[in-house]
This record gives sequence, structure tokens and C-alpha cells, in this order.
Amino acid sequence: MSSDDSYPHSKNNHHRPENWINRIGHIIKGDPADKEDLAEIITDAGEREIIDEDTEDMLKGVFEISELRVRDIMIPRSQMVTISAEYSIDRAASEIIKSGHSRYPVIHEDKDHIEGILLAKDLLKFVVNQDKNAKLTDIIRPAVVVPESKHVDRLLKEFQQCRYHMAIVVDEYGGVSGLVTIEDILELIVGEIEDEYDNDDDEQDEIVQVNDNTYHIASLTSIENFNRKFNTSYTDDEYDTIGGMVMHAIGHLPVKGETVHIDNFEFKILSTVRHSTSLLQLTIHPEEEI
Repeated sequence: MSSDDSYPHSKNNHHRPENWINRIGHIIKGDPADKEDLAEIITDAGEREIIDEDTEDMLKGVFEISELRVRDIMIPRSQMVTISAEYSIDRAASEIIKSGHSRYPVIHEDKDHIEGILLAKDLLKFVVNQDKNAKLTDIIRPAVVVPESKHVDRLLKEFQQCRYHMAIVVDEYGGVSGLVTIEDILELIVGEIEDEYDNDDDEQDEIVQVNDNTYHIASLTSIENFNRKFNTSYTDDEYDTIGGMVMHAIGHLPVKGETVHIDNFEFKILSTVRHSTSLLQLTIHPEEEI
């Protein structure tokens, strides 16, 4: 009898209501030596069709978040959509309608001074009742603050236990460097969730200008949109996105902080997800500097 008999993937087994947890139990004979060993077992199970591709990706995603820190997945400061504590109820409602998010950091003066978190649903009753005297500072909820260095799996557990969905991320000096949501973590496990900060149809969300010659660019920005924005003519024959073009230029798995020059463009990798670039910083140099 071949060794394949230990893997229950015969035609008869397809008719049994066996979930993936039970099926993975059939795979493991003895204790895996380490994470790499277990990852190989899961990959083998996927190749043998004992588990489907989505389940395999989810299991690998669980492993991945244990290796990541919050700085690797956060929404950077430059892309945070905030509401001023000085806004009236009507102005805050207009901002919410325009941006379409459900949670907003409320700031005083600048993004380093977070007053709290405003939930769109909390504001709704004041809008309906036309309460002109209400202040945002009376409506907001306390902001949860986490360090950049916090492990993602630990933060997920805190999100679940404390039942909050957003945290403000600070650097070692206490300055606000970004924010992170439970959605950002879940996407590492289950794949992309189309909601809030994801808007593939809005080119402006893909490319954010920081100053005169610096931009933050989502890696999934299409080559076509990049060409349109920067008046370039890069081809999309080999890769469809700017992240793909940068990875091709680097020539290996990307590392956060790594830079590469393409013509007069300097690309710096700000964050990575699943061994791929997630967010890039673009600095445009005069032609003679390159």
C-alpha cells in the first residue's frame, strides 16, 4: 500500500461533511519539529488537495502575523484621515460622508495630539436630532495607543478581548506614526477585505503627496495610473502594478527600508505584506542627480 493512503482524499471522502480542522488532523502524524516543519505539512496538504487553497492561505497567514510587528502593517501617518476636535457636528458629518469611513482619530492642532476616536454611528443621533450645541469632545471614545514594535498577533488578541477595532500607533519618541485596525490584521489571514481604507477605484487614495517631490504610493497602484500621474511611459507587459515593477528592479524579496532607483525616481519600501511590497515612498530627483 502506498504512503498516499494515509491522506484521506479518495472520492468517497469528498461526500463526508468533514471540516478543515478535522482534515488537518489527519495530516499530522506526530509533533512537527518547528514552524517550518508545520508549514511544509500544510503546503503538502494543499498540494494533495486535503485542504483547499483558501484554507492553506489562512493557515499560513496565521503563521505570518506571529512574525510581524505593528509597524509592518499600519496605515502611515500621511494617509490617516482625521477630524479636528474644533469641527461642528455638521462639519464632522460632512467629512464622514465625503470619506466614507466608520472610525476617525479626532485631533487637536495636529496628528500628534489625538483627543480620541469618533465613531460615525455615535455621531448619527446628534445629526438626526440636529443638536447644534453638542461638541465632538463629548462624543468621542478613548483612543487606544500601541507601540510600533508590538507583535501583530498580540494586538489581535487585545482587539478581540477588549472589543475595539482601531489603535493609534506611536514611535519610540511618542510621536504618532500611523494607525492600525483589526481589518488590517484579518486581511493577513483571510485576504483583502474591501472596506474603509481600501478603494481601488480612487486613484487619489493610491498616490498621496507628502511634499513637493515626495509621494506615498500603494504598491497595487497600476502602471497606467502611475504613468498618468507622473507623465511617464512605463510598460505593463511584464507587471501590472508599480509594486511589481519595483520588486523586479530589486531582484529579490523586498525588505522594509530598502531603496531602488528607476530613472530619476527613488523608491523606498515603507511596508511589506506576505513577502511583497505594500506601501512605497517615491522621491523624485532632478534628472542630473541620477
